[in-house]
Amino acid sequence: MHSEQRQHALALIQQALPDLDWTLQANKVKRLSRDFHWFSPVLKQQLEDKQADAVVRPRSEEELILLVKACVRHRLPLILRGGATGNYGQLVPLEGGILVDMTGFNQVCEMADGVVRAQAGIRLAEIETLTRPAGWELRCMPSTYRLASLGGLYGGGFGCIGSINYGPLGAPGNVLSVKVMTMEAEPRILHVPAPQALLLHHAYGSNGIVLEVELALAPVHQWIERLDVFDDFTDALDYANAFARSPGLVKRQLALFAAPIPSYFSHLNGHYRASQHAVISVIAQESEGFCAHLLEKYRGHSAVRQSAAEAREANASLMEYCWNHTTLHALKIDSTLTYLQTAFNYSNYRQQIIDMANLFGDEVISHIEFLRDNDGNITASGLQLVRYSTEERLNEIMTIFRDNDVKINNPHVYQIEDGKQGEIKPDVVSVKNCLDPNGLLNPGKLRGWDVRDTMTLDNNPLLLTE
Repeated sequence: MHSEQRQHALALIQQALPDLDWTLQANKVKRLSRDFHWFSPVLKQQLEDKQADAVVRPRSEEELILLVKACVRHRLPLILRGGATGNYGQLVPLEGGILVDMTGFNQVCEMADGVVRAQAGIRLAEIETLTRPAGWELRCMPSTYRLASLGGLYGGGFGCIGSINYGPLGAPGNVLSVKVMTMEAEPRILHVPAPQALLLHHAYGSNGIVLEVELALAPVHQWIERLDVFDDFTDALDYANAFARSPGLVKRQLALFAAPIPSYFSHLNGHYRASQHAVISVIAQESEGFCAHLLEKYRGHSAVRQSAAEAREANASLMEYCWNHTTLHALKIDSTLTYLQTAFNYSNYRQQIIDMANLFGDEVISHIEFLRDNDGNITASGLQLVRYSTEERLNEIMTIFRDNDVKINNPHVYQIEDGKQGEIKPDVVSVKNCLDPNGLLNPGKLRGWDVRDTMTLDNNPLLLTE
């Protein structure tokens, strides 16, 4: 649909639904049409001129239903927005349309022992504020938990804080069900149980409007946050690896940062030398005593230590230096940096980390997150910092990683299959065909939709109850 046609359709929808909470000012619409895709110089250039035609913030399911009906009637694209903390341009509209700000859907719907069901627009930190007094916390949450929404995590997240215990968000048992609205002339409200619910996970909101997510929770511990430093990178790696592979140590987060990454953590400067490597860990109070033994064994030193309660009080958690927060801190110091997303082989990740660090030197700087994979194996993923020169060299670096049997989840592309999923998945396309038959949700992001005529699609891909 051309811009003039979209503007005409938008005018008709706004005229029919004047009581919705509209944002139409061009500068505000452009700002709301952005996430953190600018971490990638490639995406920053490709998506610079992309934005919605308008933004709407529904206050109820009834308002959202009216909006969906109108968009389907006029064939106007609809894109979902949560906390806008994603990194791949998930919410950036490629073909204009209406951006739906879901932050009005911000309630916990139900809470029981070990389970919470909440609306998609709620911030993850707000969920924990409610569950923690009852003895429960989130199993998985990104380092952006103070801003990130539950629906945003579901639509674009993967591994995160807590994954050292429970694997990525999509690992069996973490997500129990979702409530979803269809993008149809007469929208349906559907309850989709796991594992079928995971067909809407990490799909950028392109194959269904997720309204609620039901999660399994983890028991609360009295956590201690630590930053320990090392003069030798291999010592730091071996400390983190021993930490990760000690089943009796109760932990929530574990990350390794090669120098000079710790020097980019400007609020922590003065606690260590710029040349030192660091390991950030979150460990249960009852397990912390073993850290002294590990530090002595691997020639490390404690630089920062605080309780999680102190961190919350000061809004200064060390967890906010991990995962892709690391890239943000680095870019504040050196805007020429970008990053990779790599997945090492669980059987020999230690040697792969060393080999890649030696191969690239200062051009690719190791930032390693330890986690469990979907099968429960302890492994490591990289969010390495890259000294960016050209797109050609960036692609060459990723090819070298692949040639060394290190998987790349490409963060410099905006289509789902070219990044995390790695391939067109007919079952994911089948869900879109079922829930969004006109292809109006976040068009252009699901490459499989454009070639669906070449696939055999399941007409009933979900176990649905209305």
